[in-house]
Amino acid sequence: MNTNKIFIYDTTLRDGSQGEGISFSLQDKLAITLKLDDLGVDYIEGGYPIANPKDESYFKEVKSLKLRHAKIASFGSTRRADKRVADDKNVNALLTADTPVVTIVGKSWDFQVTDVLKVSLDENLKMVSDTIAYLKSKSREVFFDAEHFFDGYKKNREYALKVLNAAQSSGADVIVLCDTNGGSLPSEIAQIVEEVRKKTKGIMLGIHTHNDGDLAVANTLAAVDQGARQVQGTINGFGERCGNADLCSIIPNLVLKKGYRCLTDGGLKKLTEASRYVYETANLLLRSNQPFVGISAFAHKGGLHVNAIQKNKGTYEHIPPESVGNERKILISELSGSSTILAKVEKFNLTHDSNLMRSILEEVQTLENEGYQFESAEASFELLVRKKIGRYKSFFDLEGFRVIVEKMESGLPVTAATVKVKVNNIQELSASEGAGPVNALDSALRKALERFYPSLKDMTLVDYKVRVINPRKGTAAKVRVIIESRDKENIWSTVGVSENLIDASWHALVDSIEYKLLKEQEAVTKK
Repeated sequence: MNTNKIFIYDTTLRDGSQGEGISFSLQDKLAITLKLDDLGVDYIEGGYPIANPKDESYFKEVKSLKLRHAKIASFGSTRRADKRVADDKNVNALLTADTPVVTIVGKSWDFQVTDVLKVSLDENLKMVSDTIAYLKSKSREVFFDAEHFFDGYKKNREYALKVLNAAQSSGADVIVLCDTNGGSLPSEIAQIVEEVRKKTKGIMLGIHTHNDGDLAVANTLAAVDQGARQVQGTINGFGERCGNADLCSIIPNLVLKKGYRCLTDGGLKKLTEASRYVYETANLLLRSNQPFVGISAFAHKGGLHVNAIQKNKGTYEHIPPESVGNERKILISELSGSSTILAKVEKFNLTHDSNLMRSILEEVQTLENEGYQFESAEASFELLVRKKIGRYKSFFDLEGFRVIVEKMESGLPVTAATVKVKVNNIQELSASEGAGPVNALDSALRKALERFYPSLKDMTLVDYKVRVINPRKGTAAKVRVIIESRDKENIWSTVGVSENLIDASWHALVDSIEYKLLKEQEAVTKK
């Protein structure tokens, strides 16, 4: 066995989908399967075949996917206490799923056996060994998840080891030690895995941790240090309660910090893309400060930090962001110094124009004093710079807009917006209804422009934030609107400020669309 190889077992589609607010459709699951295979994970756990019709359909449909590397695993429990293994519906469903790998979960904590399963300790051992032996006789690769193993080991070491011995003697290919309640400490995990490894020689050990103590990643790494060679987890740490171990942190730590081989060649550079793809498919907002793959993971704001980063990237970064497919961000705010501005505009080759740098910095400080916030609206900042240096192009001119909210005696309010714009001296008027004034305005503007710029159909608004800047002025207070948009390739944010909410939203919407069109134009020019 190559001790430098760590096998990655992804359970996003099963354990990850148990997280609150997460529900993958059949097509979602198939799409994520392809993304995980492209990333280079070794195993993809597809679900529980007998749990619901969607999972049953998944195992039928996944056979048609042309996977390059990953093996699909089905998941189920040991036979019931009152059933022969060959007659158990759950076990037979695993065979019907026809996956090369089957993962079986069984109890390894005596308390769980007697108080939850309500069977004898000896019967539980037979349930484990019968199920594994039966699946092995059907030519399956079998992994055994020892549920609640670490809690069980602490309470009754002898019985927990008996469960592992039953799994090993009946032919399990991997024994996975599970910190199911997520309450163990890294020192405990390390000690127990070391002891178990000495008593289960000849079989690969795996680790499956939950994050209830905010230690799932640390616990996983501790287990690997003591010999675990299969790592189970989910993309972005999705999972029940506080989540599972986050593969987006585990994998780069194993590869870049510990020198292990994970994923296929080039897979690590696809990690950020995979993370954001799963967030988008789950219809969840990105966690901006997520280590390694978050949009703020390599963000620098203070002028002192930025100055140091310009001299040596290692001064405030533990790894190069591009090694995991991420990128560095230089944040703009009133705290910025000339080094920050230089770093942000270096692509424009303006490094020797100190007067221009000072002018841009003063403009930023003035606008932020009025309520703007460029730290979280980098697209608006780039447009500001382009206007300052004469490299800005307006893609349309506004001739006017109107938003009407009508509330009838019964029923919900109805909002409608009309927008009149001019593109290349061609006037376009459009109208649209929406869930609210901003939604209606956004819809009407896009409708007016899509005739001239069809690519706007690929652009979506994914987040909308409103902040009252000076609340003591009551209803006359200024508001700051920040809009996050995305297309198939990029995510960007823009800002607008005004005493009028709709006007502030309009400015942010216009910046968002112009930034999209500007980037598209640049891409065409480069080709």
